[in-house]
Amino acid sequence: MQSALRRARQVVAATMNPAIPADRFEWVGPDGAVDREMLSETREAIELLLTDRAVLHVGRISDLPIEVNKRRELSNAIVRTAFDRLPSRRSINEETLNAALAMFVEDVALVRRDAVDSGMLVRSQDGSAYHLEGQ
Repeated sequence: MQSALRRARQVVAATMNPAIPADRFEWVGPDGAVDREMLSETREAIELLLTDRAVLHVGRISDLPIEVNKRRELSNAIVRTAFDRLPSRRSINEETLNAALAMFVEDVALVRRDAVDSGMLVRSQDGSAYHLEGQ
């Protein structure tokens, strides 16, 4: 999966800047021929990433950004994605939220805290339940 993602980035880079020498890409042979099988694998990896099964293939985030605003932005995206995948509810308990977040990130407490601190996630008075702001 990682090599397919690297190739996908290369394809995008080549599209954005055609002056990049083709010999820098593993999917271009010495004669300039494109390895169609490699690009087909890359296409399949990209298609997989666009599905709900992607999380099963890319692994959890282990290193969150140190800079607070960047980390909170990522934390909010993770929380939003986790809530989108849960059955529609006004609020969920901490155990359910932690399990949902753990699919995406190792440090669920930091992500949960970032989302609360930024105002995206609201914790009940007793701390037993959470809901998205505005819901």
